[in-house]
Amino acid sequence: MLRTMVIALLSTLMMACGSPAAKEPAVGGDTGHVHTVVPTNHFKPLTNKEKEYYANAIEPLYRSLLLRTGFNGSILLAKNGEVVFEDYHGLINFKTGDSITPNTPFHLASVSKTFTATVILRLMEQGKLSLDDYVEKYLPNFPYSGITIKDLLSHRSGLPKYDHFMTDVRTEPYRVKNRRGKWVTRYRSFKIAPQLTGFATNEIVLQYMINNRPPIEALPNRRYSYCNTNYAMLALIVEKITSIPFPQYMQDSVFTPLGMKNTYVFNIKDTGNYTPSYTPGRRPYPLEKLDCVYGDKNVYSTVRDLLAWDQSLYQGTLVSLPTLEKAYQPYSNEHRGIKNYGLGWHLLVNPSEPTIVYHNGWWHGNNAVFKRLVHDSATVIILGNKFNPAIWRAGKMSSVFTGHADTTVLEQ
Repeated sequence: MLRTMVIALLSTLMMACGSPAAKEPAVGGDTGHVHTVVPTNHFKPLTNKEKEYYANAIEPLYRSLLLRTGFNGSILLAKNGEVVFEDYHGLINFKTGDSITPNTPFHLASVSKTFTATVILRLMEQGKLSLDDYVEKYLPNFPYSGITIKDLLSHRSGLPKYDHFMTDVRTEPYRVKNRRGKWVTRYRSFKIAPQLTGFATNEIVLQYMINNRPPIEALPNRRYSYCNTNYAMLALIVEKITSIPFPQYMQDSVFTPLGMKNTYVFNIKDTGNYTPSYTPGRRPYPLEKLDCVYGDKNVYSTVRDLLAWDQSLYQGTLVSLPTLEKAYQPYSNEHRGIKNYGLGWHLLVNPSEPTIVYHNGWWHGNNAVFKRLVHDSATVIILGNKFNPAIWRAGKMSSVFTGHADTTVLEQ
């Protein structure tokens, strides 16, 4: 195991850069419990005693919540932009034996949605779209009317799920040792798309909906329903507006400017260099026909690059802080409870505590946690490529910074 516990000061990743004020009017949501974003230039440097405290508090949690569960991945926790705990454990490829390093990118799965949402908000600030625009304005043959860009962002479109209507689900057994060391049979589900002759792309998903019009799950803006189709369509809207392929736009407009050297969008051109993820029994997931759709998933990154992403959001580098405040507002209030969704972010909105802004991810054997404790200026990032639901539960490490129990649920 390569283990790094960083105590030295991590200098600010980028100087604060002002963004134009949002041109969009207020987009709704309850602002009562979301606390103001604090720019990084207001962060107080940690003392050596504080760094030591956080490292010592995190270490036993890391061992009990992750290492004892067969964790294979990378982890980073930061306070005020300074890394207070970091570790890389296991192999990125069990066939080649390549170890996980600080430069090893992982599939972020649905954490990718935070990038897609942010570039949509950036285009809004640039005056190139309105959140109240209907989808068919940018995708003329889009077969469902009355759905706005904001509906896509907040998962309130009612669209059918492409990873359901384009696939059949199969199961297969595999053998794995349980906690007592005994071999037991488990089953994994995987999806096949018999109607596809090759890999699906975002355009193919759209064309399938145009040709077959699968039934909607709800009328627009009636209820929350988490749906990958929303973000696949948002990526197409980015391409329509910019006339640039989404992976290239993300590279040129986000990853390179932010110094995210090990981050990219996986697409159909990358299938020859596919690195598999794994079942708990180390059986690789094959490349499947839906694995080249992006916007909803397919950003690959490292924990250090994600810290750069996190810090850029505090700085307002890509979008203004007032716009980010709107992204952190809850938009689905038809049911009681603290769980909610903003514009590209899961939210825990507790009247007695600061709102937690986060996104989890799950695709094949990839698990991801990206938790931003905005009020406490702290970040929890955990990435793995061997399926392990303990990664999501380990997000409760955030209690080290907040001082109260974490209640994050296991959404993607």
